[in-house]
Amino acid sequence: MNRRLALLVLPLLLVVSGCTAGKADDDPAPRPAAAERPSPFRDCSTLGTAPTSTAPTPTGTTAAVSGQALPELTLSCFTGGAPVALRDVAGPAVINVWASWCGPCRKELPAFQRLSVRAAGQLQVLGVNTRDSRAGAQSIGEDFGVRFPILVDQGDALQRELERNAFPLTLFVDAQGQIRHIDATGALDDAQLAKLVRQHLGLAVPA
Repeated sequence: MNRRLALLVLPLLLVVSGCTAGKADDDPAPRPAAAERPSPFRDCSTLGTAPTSTAPTPTGTTAAVSGQALPELTLSCFTGGAPVALRDVAGPAVINVWASWCGPCRKELPAFQRLSVRAAGQLQVLGVNTRDSRAGAQSIGEDFGVRFPILVDQGDALQRELERNAFPLTLFVDAQGQIRHIDATGALDDAQLAKLVRQHLGLAVPA
């Protein structure tokens, strides 16, 4: 009786063992560490080159910070290379301050990526990643398809210079390097970004 039972059970054990082995073989390879993966972001080498098509500085804006110069800060580029002086960034530009742990930042980053594509040649879109880990920032860039250049400000020096502690924070900078508006209203979508660019930088960008 025991022998018959063993003969019945043995094939079942072999089938289960075969399935388990096959599943292990099909498991995807573990994702390499962030430091071993190429950066999803563009390098910062073009930030000092003005867009090919610019509009005159808008007049009559009601923004409280109209005409404020960018702080004299030099930040490192996420992809490496020479540090970037903020005042050397050629406007018009939209600068988004973000962190991977900030929910509204994650929500709006894809809209900034789309803006960088739609407004190519009219303005520059760049990010300033602050109070964040490199792995967290890189993962967000990979997952959300963010490709525009990213500067790194782990000491939140930019926000301290602007006396703003909000997340996310977006600066609209004209062709003369003057801040025309600082937005801290929360996650921006495509339509809101297009409206703010038109209102403060005088550029018509499709939503």
